[in-house]
Amino acid sequence: MAAFVRVSGPPNGNFLMGYPGISATMPRIQGKVEIRPSVGITAPVNVSLVTVSLVRRETIHPSADSVAKRRLAPPRKDITDIVGKEMLLFRCPAGREYEEVLSMDLPFVLFIPFGRGGPDASRRVPPASLQLPSRTAETYYEIVVTVQQGHSDQRKYAFPVPIARYDTLSTFGMYNRPESAEQVSDHLVTLGISLPRWSYGPLDPVSVYVKLSPNPDWMGKARKVTINKITICIEEEIIYNHEGDEPQRKIKQLTKRTEPIGVKMPPTGFLTNMGLVFPAKDMRDADGVLPRGKPGFPTYAVSGFTTTASLYKIEYYLTVKVSISNIYQSFVLTVTGTPYVRKRYCNPTANRCLSARPRRVQRGDGSH
Repeated sequence: MAAFVRVSGPPNGNFLMGYPGISATMPRIQGKVEIRPSVGITAPVNVSLVTVSLVRRETIHPSADSVAKRRLAPPRKDITDIVGKEMLLFRCPAGREYEEVLSMDLPFVLFIPFGRGGPDASRRVPPASLQLPSRTAETYYEIVVTVQQGHSDQRKYAFPVPIARYDTLSTFGMYNRPESAEQVSDHLVTLGISLPRWSYGPLDPVSVYVKLSPNPDWMGKARKVTINKITICIEEEIIYNHEGDEPQRKIKQLTKRTEPIGVKMPPTGFLTNMGLVFPAKDMRDADGVLPRGKPGFPTYAVSGFTTTASLYKIEYYLTVKVSISNIYQSFVLTVTGTPYVRKRYCNPTANRCLSARPRRVQRGDGSH
């Protein structure tokens, strides 16, 4: 007789405990495997072995967003990996083929890797659950329970579980350090840009300081240079099969702003502050109703974010283009795209993550 298998989480909670990507919170999947008879309540179920594991499934199909290329392109590519290790929950005693079970509850805790791990992929922090439009790329997680009934009957039961990563929160201090760079054009003008921070979420303001400085050794020629316009834009680059032999890149411009200048280069240089808003996705439908999310994917206010998986990679770039006397000079900086809204979500989440760190205990003599 086949068994009825269900996985339940903690009371009034989710399977996912802690915050993946932040090691101090000990991210883990916690729950309980419930095995019951599939028909009635008195017929026992033969159980020999029960295991549980967290499985990651990744798929890519770069041409899925094009109707013309979809039929001519190669088929969808997918991989399946076990995150961490498979956990043995039950095994019948030696010498017996199975145990007759009327009701069985098996608690489990699956720890999610939280170290960089280097070349060992099993210790790296797994990428977040994500599904791009038209399913060009997706990462999907499942809790897989394997039930062995006798020698030949083995069945697997999968339960979707969404996993998010919290190491890209824009309120963390490592993203709030200013980043600056300079570039010289024709030995006459030096282009310098500065970013106050370099992690942005949906509807976050992006501020860029642009400075043009003349070369003091060529001041006469530098003052004749005309600053025509300055353009800043944010681009999204998706690299499919980035670890394979033939990676495929797709670059999409998300937002752009152009500011006309039309002035000669001042002797003291030219400084301006330009800004735009990081794009966001409207999660509500035409009637203003927030639809129910998919069981295996969290609901994000963006179509994508900075992530690196086994089959695809998503990165974001801030490009600054300056038109000087019909000569274009561009500068590209890598920024981090996060799916979390800074004002409504990042501050309370960051505080909870910081409070999860081990605290130092003060002894009676005042020392730590």
